[in-house]
Amino acid sequence: MKIQYHSIITCPNCGHQKEEEMPEDSCQFFYECEKCKAVIKPKKGDCCVYCSYGSVKCPSIQKNESCC
Repeated sequence: MKIQYHSIITCPNCGHQKEEEMPEDSCQFFYECEKCKAVIKPKKGDCCVYCSYGSVKCPSIQKNESCC
């Protein structure tokens, strides 16, 4: 399985979407929407904003590794 490092993150506040490059070896706990400036956090049970709001889960989860 090829690991993907780009994900389209969708702001749950305004619906704005943007493709972002995910960090390879760390989790991203906060993300600021460039449109509405809302700071989003992962949903309960998810390790990062990409697992909650991205089109692709974070690299650690894709590799079946434990995440932060």
